Amino acid sequence: MENKGRRVHNKRTQKDYSLAFKLQLVDEVEKGLLSYKEAQFKYGIQGKTTVLTWLRKHGRLEWTESTEMKKKSTPNNKIKELERKLKRLEMEKRILNEAIDVADELFGTEIRKKCLPLSQAAFQEQVQKLDSEQ
Repeated sequence: MENKGRRVHNKRTQKDYSLAFKLQLVDEVEKGLLSYKEAQFKYGIQGKTTVLTWLRKHGRLEWTESTEMKKKSTPNNKIKELERKLKRLEMEKRILNEAIDVADELFGTEIRKKCLPLSQAAFQEQVQKLDSEQ
């Protein structure tokens, strides 16, 4: 019988799972070589929670009921996540700028005027350094 690029996995029965096998599988998952679902498929384990049970019992990491295995993030999900983060950071920046304005008003300070020349001086130093390297 010819195998045309498909992986053939033998389904196993519970009798076949030795302690050494369980420990090897747990080690592979905890090292990140396989996800628990990939291990389940690779070794033909039928039970949906069998591997998770072994991870909780024999593993060195925390494998609680609430631990969810994260699926690989799609590019669209990653973009949405980054957009949310950007929006939050922009709001934080706005709040901090308003706090600086309030502090300047209340205490008669000039925080922006004190910081801006320092940052401009640092920028000029970097420009001069780059010019001298060329």
